[in-house]
Amino acid sequence: MRSEAAPQPAGLERFVSAGKGRGLRARRRYAVGELLFSCPAYTAVLTVSERGSHCDGCLARKEGLSKCGRCKQAFYCNVECQKEDWPMHKLECSAMCAYGQNWNPSETVRLTARILAKQKTHPERTQSEKLLAVKEFESNLDKLDNEKRELIQNDIAALHHFYSKHLEYPDNAALVVLFAQVNCNGFTIEDEELSHLGSAIFPDVALMNHSCCPNVIVTYKGTLAEVRAVKEIEPGEEVFTSYIDLLYPTEDRNDRLRDAYFFNCDCRECITKEKDKEKLEIRKLNDPPSVETVRDMIKYARNVIEEFRRAKHYKYILSVCELSLDKMGAVFEDSNVYMLHMMYQAMGVCLYMQDWESALRYGQKIIRPYSKHYPPYSLNVASMWLKLGRLYMALENRTAGVKALKR
Repeated sequence: MRSEAAPQPAGLERFVSAGKGRGLRARRRYAVGELLFSCPAYTAVLTVSERGSHCDGCLARKEGLSKCGRCKQAFYCNVECQKEDWPMHKLECSAMCAYGQNWNPSETVRLTARILAKQKTHPERTQSEKLLAVKEFESNLDKLDNEKRELIQNDIAALHHFYSKHLEYPDNAALVVLFAQVNCNGFTIEDEELSHLGSAIFPDVALMNHSCCPNVIVTYKGTLAEVRAVKEIEPGEEVFTSYIDLLYPTEDRNDRLRDAYFFNCDCRECITKEKDKEKLEIRKLNDPPSVETVRDMIKYARNVIEEFRRAKHYKYILSVCELSLDKMGAVFEDSNVYMLHMMYQAMGVCLYMQDWESALRYGQKIIRPYSKHYPPYSLNVASMWLKLGRLYMALENRTAGVKALKR
């Protein structure tokens, strides 16, 4: 599906949000489910693992895609998609031919290269920048620690290494700012099951501030982002999205926000912490675990979650999940978010290994706590119902499958 130009968001306005900087607010009432606005990507990249099953241009899933005749590594729906993507793909095509399997810049590097090219060829404001221009992005440069600065320098080195023929580079200081901007304002594009498809820049979507009680969600149709209301929004009310996964308790959410976006959330849920007790539910035992035991188990769970980010082998992840579930299950209820995290990881491995029955068992344990812990109309809950529906259908339980898919 080719992205269309975003309609002018007449019912919205950019404003200065107290304590948050720039923000977006409604000028009229929006009902639940109503589209506030859509935004075509300023630029986007398909993740390498999806090449061959999705179009590199529009990111649509399709069979029988055509290869780029030069590099043989990019795939397209048709000639139109290929021609439209060529100004961006040419940045990579010759390098992909030259480096072969050694061509491996990160998605952040690929996205940044495309921004540089786009700024050169389209210096005027684009259809993606009706409310916020890319050059206005916040970089939080003054808040970067040495580790983050070193990572940016590594990305700059990769940019110079893999891109040269079709790029003009600004000086190092300007590149540091641009990479910092991309890190704070880039978006992950996901499919209907929330699987990673690629990365993109959606300037107008980036104008929205964060809340753990969001009133909109962002969904994707290829390289088009759509922003829809999940609560009634009144005139003058600020429009909030969520930057992070909202499953986790307040401390975890704010750790993530500080690390990636350099702020603490002051929404109602973060102030009251009213959902934390349910999210960290402890087993009802004759001999209740001590505060220290619970604290140690939470620390253990966080360490395992961090370990998953570095893990490469699916069977290793599954064994760690099973061991962790056994260990944590002595203290935590199945509805505890750390148990749910392990179940979700295990379910993903089972899906990859096509062990449908095991994947279904994990999904059945996950869905009810998800429905309780996540806000209404959460994409995470919807995605889980979709997975369950497909699993029931694969296992020839049509009645349960139809019911799940309707949900």
